[in-house]
Amino acid sequence: MTTESRVIQYKIHGNNSAGRYVQEIKLKTSNDNDTYIIHRALIKQMQEKRQGNANTKTRSEVRGGGRKPWKQKGTGKARAGSTRSPLWRGGGVSFGPKSKSYKNKLNLKEKQLAISSILLNKQSNTTVVANEALALPKPKTKTLTGILEGFNLNAQEKILVIVKSKSINLYLSSRNLSNIEIIQADHLNAFALLKAEKLIITTDALSTIAGIHNGQQ
Repeated sequence: MTTESRVIQYKIHGNNSAGRYVQEIKLKTSNDNDTYIIHRALIKQMQEKRQGNANTKTRSEVRGGGRKPWKQKGTGKARAGSTRSPLWRGGGVSFGPKSKSYKNKLNLKEKQLAISSILLNKQSNTTVVANEALALPKPKTKTLTGILEGFNLNAQEKILVIVKSKSINLYLSSRNLSNIEIIQADHLNAFALLKAEKLIITTDALSTIAGIHNGQQ
């Protein structure tokens, strides 16, 4: 898979929807179909959410059963060598589930390429805002909803707000809005990006993204 660096231009918005100036970032993108690398990044993230802790004990792991329950012959019963046989109640389990790890390896540059490709694909649905635009003086859901409306965004849409560092007022203001998710730029992942219909990125967060996902690290 061949890659190239592409310059993406974003119009920066202030406290209203009128564009003020342009900020450019350079991201490493794929020259080929990026669906494959995005799929790999998504599958890795989804697999790592699985706990994989379903576990049963085999006959060798079940406590007890070392003594032969009765003699081999002369009782009229079926022969038995242990009370922990899978045939017995309380015995071991044959072919039961065992705990396992579902972690999947993905190179760092592959992850960076996947994030960059998704950001490029969602460029038309991305709004970059000045840092002070989301600096709320106090937690208020109505205030945050008004800010979104100022950027021609609807709180009913699935919106991912990407910030450099989480603000407690911003977090508390969005907590009652189920479609809005706040994420730090250094915690950006494929699942959160793909799930969102619209993106809001602060200028500081955009600089952080450019520093992390340009394929240079």
